[in-house]
Amino acid sequence: MSNEQTAIKATYFSIVGNICLAIIKGLAGFFGNSYALIADAIESTTDIFSSFLVLFGIKYSNRPADENHPYGHGRAEPLITFLVVGFLITSATIIAYESINNIGTPHELPKSWTLFILGAIIIWKEYSFRLVMRRSKETNSSSLKADAWHHRSDAITSVAAFLGISIALILGKGYESADDWAALFASGFILYNSYLIFRPALGEIMDENLNDDLIDEIRKVSFQVEGIIDTEKCFIRKAGMQYHVDLHAIVNANISVKEGHDLAHKLKDTLRQEIPELGHVLIHVEPNNQLEIL
Repeated sequence: MSNEQTAIKATYFSIVGNICLAIIKGLAGFFGNSYALIADAIESTTDIFSSFLVLFGIKYSNRPADENHPYGHGRAEPLITFLVVGFLITSATIIAYESINNIGTPHELPKSWTLFILGAIIIWKEYSFRLVMRRSKETNSSSLKADAWHHRSDAITSVAAFLGISIALILGKGYESADDWAALFASGFILYNSYLIFRPALGEIMDENLNDDLIDEIRKVSFQVEGIIDTEKCFIRKAGMQYHVDLHAIVNANISVKEGHDLAHKLKDTLRQEIPELGHVLIHVEPNNQLEIL
């Protein structure tokens, strides 16, 4: 299964799961008198739309290169991630607004059976987070990583709701708003997670150097190619699920231009074979007796 297929399968998993949970949470919150569960349902509803955005982003970013996009369409993925973060911020704002309104509004205690539903939701959402996060690492997908954090945020809001309802039920009358305070706390945590998702996506758009481990691996593989004496500059740009590389390779100064050309192609082919996530690889040949002192 290709990286694209793996990511798409994980996204469909998120969509189906979020649709089911949004319905369950909404009904349980309405009939169980829990505003925290209703807020949780709102967050799951926004997750559905954000997962559809992720699906679109993955499919579009994996379109092949064309005349107008010689490096492919991978940069669409971090742009989709920005939109997903926008959904997260929107859902956190709605939850906070509703929570503040409900804190000052008298209402009944939540029903005790809502705790069983929340317990099952927490387990399912944590499992979903771990599954989708694992797939995001396998595919190098930033938008899939954002989708995974949606699951973790959902799990956190459910934990907060569980604690709030428990406090309200244990302490009884006068503590009905405990689950509203829990929902308000959860909204703050969602905003914090939004920043954690936004930051690496911004780095991807700005070609920020966030790939030291990959650079080390590229240099290690380069030394395996006979004729490559050393490597110098190594610049990496991430686009979607691929990494585009500019590498300066040091070779014997006395070989011919054709030999240097062939050696560069050999190095390029070796790197792409050993590190499948590499996209375009540009090799600049440097003679070993004319190194530029930086």
